[in-house]
Amino acid sequence: MANHRKLGFKTDHRVSMLRNMTASLLTHGKIVTTVARAKELRRVAERMITLGKRGDLHARRQALAFIYDKDVVFKLFEEVAPKYKDRNGGYTRILKVGPRRGDGAEMVIIELV
Repeated sequence: MANHRKLGFKTDHRVSMLRNMTASLLTHGKIVTTVARAKELRRVAERMITLGKRGDLHARRQALAFIYDKDVVFKLFEEVAPKYKDRNGGYTRILKVGPRRGDGAEMVIIELV
């Protein structure tokens, strides 16, 4: 990840958050978050889906190196990735839902297409 947003976190915290958000997105199909986090999540999630489309053992191990939950990786390879076999990228959609009540941060729904 050469060009990335820091999102106000130290590296370990940011990477951990992106891992968790990716797992949640793949598990539930959509999540609500801020615009900046969604844009950063999109990069990671699309990379994971591309690994799932490859489907070989090396791709599965690369996915497991990033997403620690084996059940999520299994779902990625068996359910999510096959849906996108005829699609070249653009697996996620970001929809604006308005400002957050507490601090006015712009909120979005990021979902799998």
